[in-house]
Amino acid sequence: MVRGLIIALMALDHVRDFFGDQSVQPTDLANTTVALFFTRWITHICAPTFFLLSGVSARLTLGRMSKPALSRFLLSRGAWLLFLELLVMRFALQFNVDYQVTIITVLWGLGWAMIVLAGLIWLPTGFIAGFGVILIAGHNALDAIDAGSLGPWGPLWSFLHEPGILFRTRHSVVVVSYVLIPWVGVTALGYVLGQIYQYDRARRGRLLLRIGLSMTVGFVALRWFNVYGDPVPWTTQRSALWTVISFLNTNKYPPSLLFLAMTLGPTLLLLRAFENGVPRLLRPALILGTVPLFFYILHFYLIHLLATAASYLRFGEVANTFRSPDLAHFPFTQPPGWGAPIGVIYLLWIAVIVLMFPLCYWYARFKARRNDWWLSYL
Repeated sequence: MVRGLIIALMALDHVRDFFGDQSVQPTDLANTTVALFFTRWITHICAPTFFLLSGVSARLTLGRMSKPALSRFLLSRGAWLLFLELLVMRFALQFNVDYQVTIITVLWGLGWAMIVLAGLIWLPTGFIAGFGVILIAGHNALDAIDAGSLGPWGPLWSFLHEPGILFRTRHSVVVVSYVLIPWVGVTALGYVLGQIYQYDRARRGRLLLRIGLSMTVGFVALRWFNVYGDPVPWTTQRSALWTVISFLNTNKYPPSLLFLAMTLGPTLLLLRAFENGVPRLLRPALILGTVPLFFYILHFYLIHLLATAASYLRFGEVANTFRSPDLAHFPFTQPPGWGAPIGVIYLLWIAVIVLMFPLCYWYARFKARRNDWWLSYL
């Protein structure tokens, strides 16, 4: 249920990526609007939830799979996600194969997290928990290390901690946005969290509530003192509302300790909220939650196709939706005046969910009827 809600919410951010104005960053307080900021901010919960629940799912899989088999599955699944990121998703985002610009995103991080988890599961649970906590709570102590100062080792640091350029030639650039250190930690803690699903419902509910509230309150307290946990401190702004926005504006790339506390706390509270059942109105999200990777891949193709159609209808051309010559024109080259109003973006988001649901419903039923091995990879 939580995964389905989160993946539907994720689509909002991707519709904004394609139909919003590329020149305006939603988290840039000097240029954003309140509506645009909170449209971006509410979707921050998505990536941390995916990484956490991938760890939880791995733990639950031990109920039907041996540890050696789970380790092999995590290795192969992780490698598959890397393939999807570099080929299938790269084309979905840019509709070209020139590889002038490649920005590596969430499936890259998830793939490596699964590969690392394939080894971690052989270690004691306490060690896995400690490893995850150290990566999440301690990585901001490394913020002062600049990849540019490391010479030939710079790309390795970008791979591990500081989003940036992995590879550059005269004709191509490869940029990584999802780095390993904090995201692997989230997946490791998700694996540990998966243990509580062996407990009875009452005990599990109490734990989810306590941990979720503790993380949320901890975020507020640590953020208030501005001493650690995010590279950019909050500041007093021109009004109380904008000061709150500054307070909430934590760093996603890489995800700071405060960013993860701000997002994972509510995720745990959502898990607790659905312990006693799912409201009828939200039950369609159960379908989306059973086929998250299927939804993730196809909805990018759908959104990009809608952007191509919109370009033709508004400007009489589509070639721009196939061009991404540099980082400033990613995922495609927007014509002047392209950015849609925030209300239109929300309407397009609803349209994407409505169009995707029948496909997800069909595929969910197909998976329920079949036991083919390859279905676990999509």
